[in-house]
Amino acid sequence: MSAAAGRADGPPLVVRDLTCRYADPPAQALAGVSLDAAPGELVAIMGASGAGKSTLLRCINALVPSLAPAACDGEIRLGAQALLGAEVGRLGGRVAMVFQDFEAQLFSTNVRLEVAFGPGQLGVAPDEIAARVERTLALVDLADFGGRDPSTLSGGQKQRLAIASILAMEPEVLLLDEPATDLDPIGRRELYAALEGVRGGRLVLLAVEHDVDPVVRADRLILMQEGRVVATGPAAALVQDVELFLACGVRPHDLAVLGRRLGCVLPLDVEGAVAALRARGLPAAAAACPPVEAPPAPPASGGAATPAAGAAVAGRARRASPILEVRGLTRVYEGGTRALDDVGLALGAGEFVALIGQNGSGKTTLAKHLNGLLQAQTGEVRLAGADLRTLPLERIAREVGYVFQNPDHQLFAATVADEVAFGPRNFGLAGDALAARVDETLAAVGLTAERNEDPFLLRKGERQRLAVATVLAMAPRVLILDEPTTGLDYPQVRAMLELLARLRAAGTTIVVITHSPWVVVEYAERALLMRGGRLVFDGALDDLLADEPLLRSAAFEAPPAARVARALGISARTVDALARALGAGD
Repeated sequence: MSAAAGRADGPPLVVRDLTCRYADPPAQALAGVSLDAAPGELVAIMGASGAGKSTLLRCINALVPSLAPAACDGEIRLGAQALLGAEVGRLGGRVAMVFQDFEAQLFSTNVRLEVAFGPGQLGVAPDEIAARVERTLALVDLADFGGRDPSTLSGGQKQRLAIASILAMEPEVLLLDEPATDLDPIGRRELYAALEGVRGGRLVLLAVEHDVDPVVRADRLILMQEGRVVATGPAAALVQDVELFLACGVRPHDLAVLGRRLGCVLPLDVEGAVAALRARGLPAAAAACPPVEAPPAPPASGGAATPAAGAAVAGRARRASPILEVRGLTRVYEGGTRALDDVGLALGAGEFVALIGQNGSGKTTLAKHLNGLLQAQTGEVRLAGADLRTLPLERIAREVGYVFQNPDHQLFAATVADEVAFGPRNFGLAGDALAARVDETLAAVGLTAERNEDPFLLRKGERQRLAVATVLAMAPRVLILDEPTTGLDYPQVRAMLELLARLRAAGTTIVVITHSPWVVVEYAERALLMRGGRLVFDGALDDLLADEPLLRSAAFEAPPAARVARALGISARTVDALARALGAGD
């Protein structure tokens, strides 16, 4: 329990022997879950998709069974008040939740009104509402966005706004369902630092997470599997159990895995791990991994990319005819926001490119220009030499596929098979050829058994894979994915990335927008780094990882293993490469 918890003046949250079974479709979601959370305490909950994490939160805030029919037994109390089966409205102001689909919580016409709405419904005085709005917007780093329409914010900014709108109500229990999924690495750390700042006194904090890095500093960690709590304890200690994490479908911490490979327990912070390794006499003299070879990166055709992009292609054959070229691309949104500023780049066949940068840096805006969702205001985008503005939409859609950050934005058919068939059918494929294309695509994304299901009854990870399948079925030359791993558990993320790696090996150009550093270092060979609407780096990933000041300026942070390797003078960016360099076997 945190020091803040010891000074708490609010009621504790108690869950005892909670079971929950959904009626439609029938499914056992929780089986005998018990936990205690004291005011001032941050409790993190982890587990694979379907482990019962979200259902647990929804039972605590009474959405289940009040609004989602289910048979629930057991006890949930906040102090003397019983929560299980209570009317949702009667918990207003006491128990609040930020949902996984945070965009569904936003509805106001500007940011300040969004944050003010909750306190206003609770009868808070106008002067106090104004003070809370400014205080919470500053807390989530949105103080300069008060007049903006929420729909114009980036995904990460919308996520922070949803959190601010809940914090402004000053609840006694704050439930967060994957609050950091769409935040850049620095933003993720700042969010949890902000939560530490507000969790003292009477606030109980429960956060569901898929990523272990943000929860290391939690007071307590709960691991769930198939509706049960399988382990609970201090987060820093439990995180060291690599086998347990893998068994629960959670990606282990880099430094816990490295310590296991080396036969020791390492501190989970980079500086501590480096000191511990040096104390053990590691690395041995001259131990290092050879640099990872990156494919040639085409030179930027305009824009402000770092000269490292040119160095990455020195002495190598440059691509004579790139698939996509961006030249002097600038976009200014209504209100004067400069989303893109003189961006230039080229993409060749069979590249795996990570498009990275902090929330609001212009990544999604750039990506939407690559397939014609947005047309160039200034500058141009060329597909196989032709200006996108002159090409029919059907040709662009066939050659440049785009998977949205929210898969639900592109799903609409009655069945999974119909969803996949829609694109190829509209491009003239029919009969046996269409049936074969659907079968092949569903097999590629692991959804053959779900072919007759309603897409919106699938789990989030399945809907994400279906969204990829709808684009993949059209056999595009370029596949662009905006945060494809959001909301997926570790096995699902691995399956998605291995699918992309296979497509890339077959010649498809892959562009992934992501805030997950480990995804970047393990799968990408080239990085495009955005900052303030400008392309500030275009080149080999290893060159980018070596430029720490540039990374910091763009709110991107290499994974712990890569940072430890750099501090030790070792050329390695993954846990496996670093472990080998330090003398560990495979």
